[in-house]
Amino acid sequence: MSAPGSQSAANARPLRRTELGAYPSGGRRYLCLGIVVLATIVLYYQFYLAGAVAAGTGGKNGILVDYNMSFVYYVNIAVVGYILGAVASFVSGFADKVGRVNIITGGLIVVALLCLVGIPLADSKVGFALVFGAIGLVEGIILVATPALIRDFSPQLGRASAMGFWTLGPVVGSLVVSIQVSSTSTSTPWHNQYVAAGIVGLVVAALSFLFLRELSPQLRDQVMVSASERALVEARAAGINVEEALKKPFRQMLKPDIVLSAFAISVFLIIYYIAVGFFPVYFQTIFGYSQDKANALGNWIWAFDAGALLVIGYLSDKIRVRKPFMVVGAIGAIVMTVIFATRATHPETSYTSFVIILSLLAVFLGVAYAPWMASFTETVEKRNPALTATGLAVWGLVIRIVIAVSVFIVPHIVTTVSTLVEKGPVAQGLAAKYSAELATAAKVDPATQAALTKNPGDQSAGVKALSEITGIKQSDVATVAVLSATQGPALQAAQALDSKTAAALLANPNDTAAAATAVGEITTKLKISQSEAVTRLQALGKIPTAQLLLVSQDGPKIQAATAQLTALGKIPASDTKILKQAQKAAHDSPKQWRNYYWIAVGGEVVFIPLIFLLTGAWSPKRAKREEQEHEAMVQAELAKLRG
Repeated sequence: MSAPGSQSAANARPLRRTELGAYPSGGRRYLCLGIVVLATIVLYYQFYLAGAVAAGTGGKNGILVDYNMSFVYYVNIAVVGYILGAVASFVSGFADKVGRVNIITGGLIVVALLCLVGIPLADSKVGFALVFGAIGLVEGIILVATPALIRDFSPQLGRASAMGFWTLGPVVGSLVVSIQVSSTSTSTPWHNQYVAAGIVGLVVAALSFLFLRELSPQLRDQVMVSASERALVEARAAGINVEEALKKPFRQMLKPDIVLSAFAISVFLIIYYIAVGFFPVYFQTIFGYSQDKANALGNWIWAFDAGALLVIGYLSDKIRVRKPFMVVGAIGAIVMTVIFATRATHPETSYTSFVIILSLLAVFLGVAYAPWMASFTETVEKRNPALTATGLAVWGLVIRIVIAVSVFIVPHIVTTVSTLVEKGPVAQGLAAKYSAELATAAKVDPATQAALTKNPGDQSAGVKALSEITGIKQSDVATVAVLSATQGPALQAAQALDSKTAAALLANPNDTAAAATAVGEITTKLKISQSEAVTRLQALGKIPTAQLLLVSQDGPKIQAATAQLTALGKIPASDTKILKQAQKAAHDSPKQWRNYYWIAVGGEVVFIPLIFLLTGAWSPKRAKREEQEHEAMVQAELAKLRG
């Protein structure tokens, strides 16, 4: 146990309204911890809501479509929000000086009002960007204050469980977003989602103001390994020189074990932040899910993640180690992220398959994250327990910078989202309107289409296109085309003949009776003179029998294909451009998302070697021995105090 500096109790400043002069027991401690977790859930719920309502459904009722906002613009708003959060996280190290409760309560009120009033009144994309940036700024401050308060109320032997509850904040916040959006009608205005979030925020702010308390600086500026040290912590609190302990805070905290560990968890969680910010857009644009279906997938992800955080936090405390859990979680996350990435180019992947893959991924993220949070705060305490909030501010700065960079590069790797979001619904309507024409286009080679687009009169390209549509050899198509062009009247006469008459003439071209019958049939059906009918019949007789059979067999197919090709050529150029852009985006987008997911895999790999920088034992046996040695030291000091 460390206690930097000393001063007399008489020189200690009076307690604030929100401060406790003694370590709370039982119900009061759990009430404070519960309010902190609830506040964290609400704040993340408010911050993550944008990702769930960004795309809308069918080109309506979404942030992008209502503000006529490009995906790049939307991503840049998110980047600015994370950068402001990073700055706020860094400067919020002052929580070690001014306390935690006022920061949390004030932040809850500000964000609640921004959601309740600011977002609904934002009538332009610039206005939305300003409000969203302000939410990100406040969220960054509270990111530091809430885990610091959890640490203050949690001895190291219960730290992983406590941090498991704290990490429920972002996870359950994501779950609340998924449940809320997936449970409401797609016609419900997305602004209403923010109004609901604002009301919830004000309620929790009231609870925080009335009931949330924190330890005095003298109490929280010590390391407490187990609850049995409460008496010793309180006895030493009178002698803590707070001002001395807080000198040059960032110089004390900007150390490799703290900075690199913060970087490690930041890159490890890239896949988590992709899920929060972009999974709804991803599943809507790549797999055609509706907004509620895409968000319903999040119900499974975040429920399993939350369960893993609680269970693993308890197990980590039970066997007294953190690092083995981090390794298992990292390896499992790598495997599941790789599997998920490869599914991007398999549109046949079922919804159930994604539920299983992403639920397992969420479990492994939880297996690593709760023990990491416990170990990181213990690493900070090893440097200086009085600067817990400062150490967490370093973590907040690093994680926000990493998130900002990883989000910023999304539209530069996945360049197709704007096209699919902005033009996808229009393209779907055009695809339904021109379904027959597009079915024809699908049969024609792109090079052939390009040749016909360049020169509609290109006979060679036209023959090739008809061959591709019908499956008939090009030579046969060319023969039929030549006969149609040069012997049109004669072929019309052939179509006017009764099958028996035609068969008789084919068997014996000199059959005068059959010829007379044929002239009568041609005259009647084509409504032409007898002499014209005779002329056409004579021309028909000069066409080789093999060619006539070819026209009889393949002519109707080629004629139908010619009509289809003509209809395809009548699609307006503007509609053709939109369809081609959407088709190209739909073709390229899965591969681009897959490439982006490899970055997340890389972050998970980097996480593993940096685990070794954190404090704590690998072996449960060694951890138990260290605990026993520490307990003996505590009892010895308590004995001295009693003496």
